[in-house]
Amino acid sequence: MMEEIAVHLAQKQLDAYNNGDIETFLTAYSENVEVYEFPSNKLMYAGINLMRERYDQLFKNNPNNHAEILSRLVKGNIVIDHEHVTGRANGVDVYAIAMYEVIDDKIAKVWFVK
Repeated sequence: MMEEIAVHLAQKQLDAYNNGDIETFLTAYSENVEVYEFPSNKLMYAGINLMRERYDQLFKNNPNNHAEILSRLVKGNIVIDHEHVTGRANGVDVYAIAMYEVIDDKIAKVWFVK
């Protein structure tokens, strides 16, 4: 059951990301979401308001942004996505790894592999 919820939330935020839909995107996340760099575990920012600011700008500046899942691993409340991001305004494709931890039916922590 927990794995289904975790996958649902990871997919929901991905679909909203690809649609540039900030409101739906944010509904997958906890009000107190924490976003970290991995492996340093450095906190990049915390809170839904800072997430809104960052992603609202990202969506406005990159209207053709699209993330495709290359692979997804799921274990309990953790989802790890390997993504290929295209359509960025700077023309540079990005390969990214994002890890999501779900607590109380929301994504509470995110790690981006640097």
